Amino acid sequence: MDDIAALKAGLLADIERADTLGQVEELRVGALGKQGVVTALLKTLGGMAPEERQERGPAIHDLREGVTQAIAERKAALEQAELDARLAGERLDMTLPVDALPQGSVHPVSQVMDELAEIFADLGFAVATGPEIEDDWRNFTALNIPETHPARAMHDTFYFPDMDAEGRAMLLRTHTSPVQIRTMTSQQAPIRIIAPGRVYRSDSDATHTPMFHQIEGLVIDKGIHLGHLKWTLETFLKAFFERDDIVLRLRPSYFPFTEPSVEVDVGYTIEKGQRVIGGSGDAPGGGWMEVLGSGMVHRRVIENCGLDPDEWQGFAFGTGVDRLAMLKYGMNDLRAFFDGDLRWLRHYGFSALDVPTLSGGVGA
Repeated sequence: MDDIAALKAGLLADIERADTLGQVEELRVGALGKQGVVTALLKTLGGMAPEERQERGPAIHDLREGVTQAIAERKAALEQAELDARLAGERLDMTLPVDALPQGSVHPVSQVMDELAEIFADLGFAVATGPEIEDDWRNFTALNIPETHPARAMHDTFYFPDMDAEGRAMLLRTHTSPVQIRTMTSQQAPIRIIAPGRVYRSDSDATHTPMFHQIEGLVIDKGIHLGHLKWTLETFLKAFFERDDIVLRLRPSYFPFTEPSVEVDVGYTIEKGQRVIGGSGDAPGGGWMEVLGSGMVHRRVIENCGLDPDEWQGFAFGTGVDRLAMLKYGMNDLRAFFDGDLRWLRHYGFSALDVPTLSGGVGA
């Protein structure tokens, strides 16, 4: 019995002195492995006489349990010490500033699109969209644009060599007016929509690009007259430019799809070399700038869409989204809109969390 007690004391002392997990593992194998000293003692129990087994068996089993428990405790202590040392070495100072991540911005055209949609939503308009590849019937013919009109010329319009199934020429739409045609032929009157989107024309300079953004509006209802058009445009421009002193001047003009047709000028003043929208253009130092084309929808356009022009009337208007952005936010060169220059976007771009400036509504 003394030999078992001495063996237990020696093994426990060795386990306590072990400094690494490797040493603990070596002691475990030496004591409890297949060839271990404790395992060897357990194997002797089978050859003992019953009296001897009754005397030495409990001591041998106590040796095994004591060594097993000591190894487990020492291993756990060393693992915890190793984890504490690693955590201490990997400490992160949470007060340090984080690395700056690249930030994008909302393009001014996208921001203005959102502002326009918000304003016209408050006025009861829905947003309508259509394909950018159109046929010449919806882009020209249905809009009362004759075959000889300059807009149909190859030097003004991007045509495709293919025809559609009905033999009509295909092209990149030159305005969003085809959306008005699609809406009038697919929906029941009354109609009140805006049609924003990309349009294409063969033109390029400081104020024109081959691709630009346009928004058009259409109202079809009974009893519509020019006064409704003037009030809508005046309310829209006051809300968009966020000024109550907007003064409009309507000039007679000609568009094939409206009759009568008017071009809308807005008064401006020069401040620090920039045009600032607001005030009368006839005031000293002021002037007039054309911003919109509009008019009463032509009878033939209403007829082409299957409606009775004696029952239904309407007005339409259109303007360039890029031009509105230039006027409101002080940009001088339209070509910069499409250069992809990050410096320009950082200067003129909007935060992704910015809401349209009139989220409170036209009457706010």
